[in-house]
Amino acid sequence: MIRYKFSKKQDQEFTATLRTRVNNYFQENNLNRDANSTMVIKSICLFTWYLTPYFVLIFSGITSIPVLMSLWVIMGLGKAFIGTAVMHDSLHGSYSNNKKVNFWMGLSAMIIGVDSLIWKIQHNVIHHTYTNIEHTDEDILPRFVFRFSNHQPKKWFHRFQHIYAPIFYCVPLLEWLTTKDFLKAFDYKNMRLIKPGAEFRKELSWIIVRKFFYYIFFVAVPMLVIPIPAWITLVMILVSSGVTGIMLAMIFQTAHVVPSAAFYEIEGEEVDHSWSAHQLLTTCNYGMNDKVLSWLVGGLNFQVEHHLFPDICHVHYPAIAPIVQQTTKEFGLPYYAVDTFGDAIASHFHMLKQLGKHEEYAGQPAFFVAKA
Repeated sequence: MIRYKFSKKQDQEFTATLRTRVNNYFQENNLNRDANSTMVIKSICLFTWYLTPYFVLIFSGITSIPVLMSLWVIMGLGKAFIGTAVMHDSLHGSYSNNKKVNFWMGLSAMIIGVDSLIWKIQHNVIHHTYTNIEHTDEDILPRFVFRFSNHQPKKWFHRFQHIYAPIFYCVPLLEWLTTKDFLKAFDYKNMRLIKPGAEFRKELSWIIVRKFFYYIFFVAVPMLVIPIPAWITLVMILVSSGVTGIMLAMIFQTAHVVPSAAFYEIEGEEVDHSWSAHQLLTTCNYGMNDKVLSWLVGGLNFQVEHHLFPDICHVHYPAIAPIVQQTTKEFGLPYYAVDTFGDAIASHFHMLKQLGKHEEYAGQPAFFVAKA
């Protein structure tokens, strides 16, 4: 993996001004940057959302296929929202300034089947540093079936990618649950993101332990206990994971794989703009006035704020968004946003369709938002 270097000369005044203003907001309002009571209540609600259907499935003796399927779908949604609103913050270290609290809340990754260290490397280290940079940001890897930017080769079947995308978006979580953590552990060892030797062996052991825990409690026990044929339960588990996968895809893809976002294929190791500007150029918000959406997706509809300040708990993003908007406007930098989650989804699929039809897709800017 190339470790690109962002310009330390450009946009430095913007970066310094923005950080000062955001820090002043917390100081003047006597707030810390971490979770507050709202976040604690949200965490309890989301764990309840995910685990209550599980215990009903295990202990109720229900045999109605529609009811059981509904419970698995509810679990799938709960799993997605734990991932976005609890796990995501804790693995960024923004849930609390206490490392032990972040560690314990980070165990939420285990109950949704994801390894915490592999997630941190792929998401925190690679994606957040090199957003939308070709061959580096793993979130935009084409994996043959997709074409996410002009820099990726166009195949004849990409003209249908906007149609088959929902099916394939169900798959990534199933990869996480089965092979991905193991394969990435070896990849990251080769990339020196995990040290060979004792550190690698320890991580591999933890992956095995966490997968064992997940498969025992969330696969084997339901298949053995729910009084219907085990294969039907397995199908329902797969559907539940598919629901989680497509929900996560819609939350994350609509922030970066949209017409307003820039994509880069860089020769050499130098990026000709600052890291802060890069986050603004490659990221788009959506549904900023939708409080229910913000609650469910862990503030990830405020992706601009999240990428600029991943160390701040997401419950504060609506408050600091006007500060970011005003500062970007003053310094002539973009701040991309669309009005609703539906707009974001539509723009994502529009982009997939156009990239599948044309060798070059110029894109079209999202609604520009910069409130004074």
